Formats: sequence, C-alpha cells, structure tokens
Amino acid sequence: TMARRSIGFSLALGIVLLLLVIVLGVGWQVLVWKPELRDLEWTFFVLGIVISVLMGAGLVWLWLWLMREINVNQSQRAFLDAVTHEMKTPLASMRLYLETFQRHDLQPERLREFLDHMHGDLERLDQTVQQVLTAARAEGSAPKAKLGRVRLDEVLSACIDDVRSAHHLPETAVQLEIGPAAAVKGDAGELSLVFRNLLENAVRYSDEPVEVKVRVRGEVDGRVNVEIADQGIGIPSSELNKIFQRFYRVGRDVQRTAAGLGLGLFIVRNLVRRQGGRVEARSEGAGHGSRFVVTLKAVS
Repeated sequence: TMARRSIGFSLALGIVLLLLVIVLGVGWQVLVWKPELRDLEWTFFVLGIVISVLMGAGLVWLWLWLMREINVNQSQRAFLDAVTHEMKTPLASMRLYLETFQRHDLQPERLREFLDHMHGDLERLDQTVQQVLTAARAEGSAPKAKLGRVRLDEVLSACIDDVRSAHHLPETAVQLEIGPAAAVKGDAGELSLVFRNLLENAVRYSDEPVEVKVRVRGEVDGRVNVEIADQGIGIPSSELNKIFQRFYRVGRDVQRTAAGLGLGLFIVRNLVRRQGGRVEARSEGAGHGSRFVVTLKAVS
C-alpha cells in the first residue's frame, strides 16, 4: 500500500543519510592522518558540501513526513472517536426503547412513536456503515461506475425529501430551482449519495432557521452545474483545499459539536470523479455560508 511504501522510503532515506555521515567522517579522518592525500582536500571539501546539502534536504523531507504522519494519526483517532459516537448513540437509544417495551404496556400511539424513533436510529447506523464502506471502496479497486442518462430533477427531489424528513424540516428550508429537462451522464445511485452528503452537510452546519438552496445552472460547454448553497458557519479560506481530504473536518469547535465522520466530502469528491465531473467548494469565510458546485456532463 501507499502507507507501507512511504514508511519504507523514509527508512531507506534515513539509512542513506546515516551512511553519508559515516562516509564524510571517515573521509576527513583519512585526510588528517594521511598527509600524502592533501591534494584531494578540495575534492573532499566539495564532496562534503554536496553531502551536507543532501543531508539537509533529507532531514527536511523526514521532518515533513513525520508531521504528516502525526496529522494522519490525529485524524484517525478523531475518526475512531466519531465512529464510536455515531454507533453507540443510536444503539443506546434503541436499547432504552426495548427496555421500555419489556417493562411497560404502551398505548398504540406511544408504541408507534417509539418505533419511529428506533427506525430513525437504524437509519443512522446504516448511514454510518455505508459511509465507511463507500470510503474504503473509493480508495480501493472499485468497479467502474455504470454511467447512463440521469434526470437531475428526480434525483435531487428524492434527496431533498429524504433530508427534510430526516431532520424534520419544513418544505421552505430546502428549496430547489431546476428546469424539467436537466439531465446528466452518471450513475443514479452514486449521484444520489453525492447530493445527499452535500445536503446533509448544508443542514448540519447551518444555524436555525435552516436555509438551503439547490440551483441547477443551464448547460454550458456540454456541462451542467449543480450548486448547493447554505447560510451556515462557512469555511475559512485556508481550509477550502483541505475539506475533501479523508477524515478532515472544519474547525476544532465544529468537530466537537457536529455529528459526522469526516468522510462525506471525501466520498463526494471520489464519486463525482467517477462520473467524469468535478466538485468545488466556495465560501467567503467563517460565518458567511458555503457553496458546493458539482459539474457534470450534460446529455440530451
């Protein structure tokens, strides 16, 4: 894997640097104890400069590699904490409902309410598992996407209805602007996952009242733009290029207060690329909301 190759290269580089230090030290000792080799002094001097430069570059590379590994380990720990929370919370909730069923005779209305809550907990568990599996497939040798004609009005309307229902939002909270004939080349299932993840993020990181707008821009140069805009917490400009990384989440405070695994945008980017498209994040900074633009190939 890439991780093992990176570790192997770092170890090999460390060994090479150590050998260079030994060679440089032995060379200078030979010059000191062998006066007849003084004619080679300038040669060893130049060689010493070259070796020193190589050692400096190697040490810088090793330092950068170490910093990256530390960041990766921190992200993985945060991911494990998030997975634990995302799984234990609905499990604990369902256990409480089941214990209530065993100990009490519930009225039909109350029973129906509890079952609805349990169904929601199961959906949350299923989404967590699906995100982890999808992220794993995105980095592995996933089968090639089955691309066909996809009507955006159908896919987006279904995703919006699901998100409204999951978060108990009024119809005005998520609005759709689209022409009836908008269609793109893609995989309907994967595009549904893309738009559902983007909509979930828009709702999750928005303050009350939630206001999300989904706009489908007309065909330009054979492509269609789908824009999902919110009035939420926004994204600092320094983080716009990082948010599509695996496990990455915006801001430490947000990491503690918002649910999620840090996989949603990583999955979005990989799935959009499988459709032959691209995704871009835009924001004027923290507190100014954010926009995600998905560009896909248009079909008639």
